[in-house]
Amino acid sequence: MIADTAHSVRDAQGRRWPAPDGIAFLRTGREALAAAALERLDNGDRTGALVLLLGDQDDWWQGPTADPVALRELVTRRETLTLRQAMALLAWGPVADYFAHRWSDPTFLAGLALVEAHCPAPSSVFELACGIGHHLRELALRGAAVTGADVVFAKLWIARHWLVPEARLICMDAAQDWPLPDGAFDLVACQDAFYFLEPKPAILARLHRLLAPLGVLAIGHVHNRDWPNFSTGSAMTATELTAMFPGAALYDDTELTEALAAGRAPKVAHGEALAAAEAFAIATGPGLRPACAVQGGLALPASGTSLSRNPLYDDGGRRVWPSERYSREYGSRATYPETTSAPSRAILDAAQPALREQARRRELVALPERW
Repeated sequence: MIADTAHSVRDAQGRRWPAPDGIAFLRTGREALAAAALERLDNGDRTGALVLLLGDQDDWWQGPTADPVALRELVTRRETLTLRQAMALLAWGPVADYFAHRWSDPTFLAGLALVEAHCPAPSSVFELACGIGHHLRELALRGAAVTGADVVFAKLWIARHWLVPEARLICMDAAQDWPLPDGAFDLVACQDAFYFLEPKPAILARLHRLLAPLGVLAIGHVHNRDWPNFSTGSAMTATELTAMFPGAALYDDTELTEALAAGRAPKVAHGEALAAAEAFAIATGPGLRPACAVQGGLALPASGTSLSRNPLYDDGGRRVWPSERYSREYGSRATYPETTSAPSRAILDAAQPALREQARRRELVALPERW
């Protein structure tokens, strides 16, 4: 894939694809949409092209279709909107709750723990199904060069303008050919999405090909088909997982969250313990080593980071949920207590252990500037 114009790229076959704001739209099955957006870009209508692409969704989507008028407002007011206002204009509903509060949800912390335990300081990262870039942001803040791919253009556009502007971002299907070089990444990741993806064996082979000679593949929060999950998708059983990942370090996803909260190394799961997990996590690859303690590489923001009280607390320091579903899905595994004395604002200081522990538990969080 090479740059064609300021707003387009060409693939290996010489076909042109739209790439507004540096996000290549390569999604298979959407060739007509790509052509329509490219025509608008070629004619100088960037806003019109973005409205088309921002309205596209994945095949699992069951929510409303975004209003083109709202999408035009999103594009034209992008520099002043908050992340939450932007997601409201995209009509993401419960997904917006999930993204707005992902900084402290237990599945996000489990993903951080998985990476810190097995690949604590990658210099180059690729994340498949990266969403709006929560994990990419954490890794970029620690100096990694990050690349993310997702099937939904709007998620990548949000990542570009609100979370991780420096990332290389590609809109593509996991099942198509990927315009990425083999052996290029220290860390290859897929967090809270692998259960959606098919065909899994082919996708897994592509993920392995991207690994550097000492690279690590981290796949987090794969739903257990034998557990009553909240989301749709193509979940797996413990037996299937074990067969697909021979020699890997396998975890109960909840164990990873608990390891981060306690500042210890996570314990691998076997047999019945793995079968009873709500969701699984996997670390594998040629660079796999035994897990180290999850103490601060990703578990904590860097010293000097500006922190805010977790917005899941009200002004009185009482925990509140954005929805009943959010409470059911995440409440029982939350690392932050029902009440907090955390300040509304703080600067993380290595000399203040109380602040560090509040940040570890996610009573305090490092939100993006325009949250």
